[in-house]
Amino acid sequence: MASVIKISQPEDLQKAFKIRQEVFVKEQNVPYPEEFDSYDKIAHHFLAIDQHHCPCGTARWRVTPNGIKLERFAVLNSARGKGVGYQLLKTVMADINKSPLIQDKLIYLHAQLGVLSLYEKLGFQKTGTLFQECGIDHLKMVYKL
Repeated sequence: MASVIKISQPEDLQKAFKIRQEVFVKEQNVPYPEEFDSYDKIAHHFLAIDQHHCPCGTARWRVTPNGIKLERFAVLNSARGKGVGYQLLKTVMADINKSPLIQDKLIYLHAQLGVLSLYEKLGFQKTGTLFQECGIDHLKMVYKL
């Protein structure tokens, strides 16, 4: 089982960026400038670490004009199917729920179709119609208490 930390050190943020580079830029062909944006400076970042103390997943959340947006969930291929994404999501949601920033704000994300069930397990519901981000099909999902 992976453990998840909220990133507070620059070296851990670089580990998270390396995972995003591997998953989004290399595997999914997301253009580098679209993957790494100015929001990285203001987002709350997380790093999943496997039982061998190796970084294996990452995610972030940030406040937007539309609410609280969960983003950049990435798990290395070697760690998929082992509950890393679920642990990341649970930790991110716990962090959001502790934040004074969430008062009366919608919590949402743009989910790739292959991982909709992960988000549904923790209370997210599909909304809207299919759309593409960086050439990848997504659906908007919102958190329902």
